[in-house]
This record gives sequence, C-alpha cells and structure tokens, in this order.
Amino acid sequence: PVASLAVLADDDAGWRPDRFGYERLGCRHSLQFPVAKLVDHAADEDALLCNPNPFALVTAAHLYSRRTRQSPGERFDAKRRLVRLLYERDWTRQRILDFFSVLDWMMRLPKELEQRLWQDIENIEGERKVKYVTSVERLAIERGLEKGMQQGLQQGMQKGLQEGLEQGLEKGRAQGSASILLRLLNRRFGPLAADVTRRLSQATPEQLEVWAERVLDAGTIDEVFAEN
Repeated sequence: PVASLAVLADDDAGWRPDRFGYERLGCRHSLQFPVAKLVDHAADEDALLCNPNPFALVTAAHLYSRRTRQSPGERFDAKRRLVRLLYERDWTRQRILDFFSVLDWMMRLPKELEQRLWQDIENIEGERKVKYVTSVERLAIERGLEKGMQQGLQQGMQKGLQEGLEQGLEKGRAQGSASILLRLLNRRFGPLAADVTRRLSQATPEQLEVWAERVLDAGTIDEVFAEN
C-alpha cells in the first residue's frame, strides 16, 4: 500500500489543498490526501525543540528561516540554538551530519556571522570532545577548497592563496547547495530534465538561494525558476 501526504511550507494559513485529479479521454483519476501545514506549528516552537523526532527540528529550522529572512542577527541566534541542540541529542553521527547539512543550507548567514558560528561550534566541540560538524564542513568544501588552493598556489604567495581559497570555498558551497536542491526538486516534481541539472550546476550561490526559497511553495518546477 502507498500513502500520500502533502507538507505545505508556505505562509498562507488558508491555503490547504487536499486533493488532486485529472480527466483524460473519459478516464477520471483523483486522489485525496492529508495535509501538514508547517505554519500551524509557529506557536509551538518550544515543543518542536523538545520533540525527539528529527522532523520537528527541521520544521523549527524552516520557521526560523522564514521569520529571520530580513534579520541576520536573529537568524544567527536561531541557528546557533539549533546547532547546540544537535549536540544534546542522542542521535547517530550520520543523522547529525545529515541534519547539519540541511540546516546550513536553509539558514544561510553573512560571512562574518558564519565565521562567528563556526567559532562557537569549535568551542562546543572542544567542550564535548566530538567533531561532527567540522566533518560536515570539510565534506562540503573539500572539492572546491582543493581546487582553490591549487589555483592560489599557482598565482603565487599570500594574495594568490587567499583568493584561491575564497574561490574554492565559494564553489564548494555552491556545489553542495546545488546537490541538495537537485534532490529536493527530484522528490517534489519527479525525474528532472537534463537542462534542469545543467542549470543547477552552472548557477551562482545567489541563484541557488533564490530557487531554494521557492522550492517548497512552488506548484510547478517552472515556478521555481521563474524570472521576476
């Protein structure tokens, strides 16, 4: 047996589609399904943070992300709070790594705040003698960082190295974001055309962030990539 559930991540509390159907050549198909509206949990954030279900933390991260879209300082505080909770969960190492990669993708921070967050993470890891999240960082930027270092060394001395490292780090983050967005699009809209994959691989980090904001609300894949 197969069950379908719609998870709605938009802000419109009144929009709750619970059925889908179409008719072709006299043949009619219809499907009715339960709906989970993430905005319904906005008043229950403390309960979400205490809930052992991993999806509860994902829901909290989504709510924080939408609420702090125009406030980097508040987003920093919210992201740091969620990161600290990760270390308090009796989860497997892989689950923590998977959650952190999603959290880092959903709640992007300006460079200076991201550096502050990593310093906090290093302090937490020092206290608890674990290295979960730094492993994720290394995994996410490894390919881009390696290329950036090589390019920087070829350019010579400190300036070239710094530029190469920054370019490699940026490319590594973009590759990680594109990979996650590709999986989300595939789950949401089914098998993707080759031009979609190519478009993601060639996108800038800014484009990927815009598309990621749309993917949960869009009704079609064309809405994700629509030009404003």
